[in-house]
Amino acid sequence: MTSIRDLLGESLGVGETHRLRLVERDGTLVANHPNDASPMDVAVVEGLDLLEERPPTSPVAVEIVGRVVDDQIAGRVVDADPGNAAKSDNGEASR
Repeated sequence: MTSIRDLLGESLGVGETHRLRLVERDGTLVANHPNDASPMDVAVVEGLDLLEERPPTSPVAVEIVGRVVDDQIAGRVVDADPGNAAKSDNGEASR
């Protein structure tokens, strides 16, 4: 049986990695969620030490983690090298 939690996890993509373009909003780096069905954007709150610039000028690889921060799903930078764009875990294009 599919639960609400399972459905929400699917639309949020918890555990997935995407190349995302980050912007700063109210002191937090955020990105549009790559899944249009997601009810939340991504607040990047972990792995910030990998970034040379804030916000970075190029998309970075962000893993969606299973918690909520300021009404957004949390994300973690896993790779800030723009040269690795084709190596994202699930092949998602940047947004």
